[in-house]
Amino acid sequence: MNDRTANERGRLAGQWLLRATILTAIFAVGLFVSAGTLRWTMGWLYVAALYANQGIVGAILVPGNPQLAAERTRVDRDAARDWDRPLTGIVSLFGPLLTLIVAGLDQRWGGTPPLPWWLQGIGVVAGIAGLGIGTWAMATNRYFYSFVRIEREQGHHVIDTGPYRAVRHPGYAAGALYALATPLWLGALWAYAATAVTITALVIRTALEDRTLRAELPGYEDYARRVQSRLLPGLW
Repeated sequence: MNDRTANERGRLAGQWLLRATILTAIFAVGLFVSAGTLRWTMGWLYVAALYANQGIVGAILVPGNPQLAAERTRVDRDAARDWDRPLTGIVSLFGPLLTLIVAGLDQRWGGTPPLPWWLQGIGVVAGIAGLGIGTWAMATNRYFYSFVRIEREQGHHVIDTGPYRAVRHPGYAAGALYALATPLWLGALWAYAATAVTITALVIRTALEDRTLRAELPGYEDYARRVQSRLLPGLW
């Protein structure tokens, strides 16, 4: 590795860490300010897991796929399709933040009775599984862009290995699992009302991206015939 490459990867690692820190801080502020307390063990565990996952993703992406790491650390909304910009915002920021705010309010006002430890544990395990599957999908797909686009000049082609053997959009499937696990993890069932916003936007984005890939990415139509499920194996 020459000095230029090392410096570039160091710059990308710094940008990724800064982005992850800001995003996690936004979520943490929304969660704990709405809860009105910092004394919330499951809340801190949730924030710590999210931040740790961002660190793991950065550690995989920066050395393994610096081009994708660079793409995901910059905000290039001009490259996004008109329908993709609002959906991306909901799925990646506003939807999850709304869920955390409602969860914090639930915690403050005692909206949800204390859940059995095993039920909350299911939420923790499912949430960590969602983070893990999302990381696996990103590590497998070197075209895991922030916005939907086809990069033919970069050799963009169909990815059908790893989790892409089971569903066509494992990153979105992982995001849905994580979103559904969050209210259980935090013991705040009223947050499911906000989670519905994220899930709805995610399903719509999945359908529109799938239609785009069928129309524009060579080989995707054949892949869709082999792997028939978009998000849930055997269902949709």
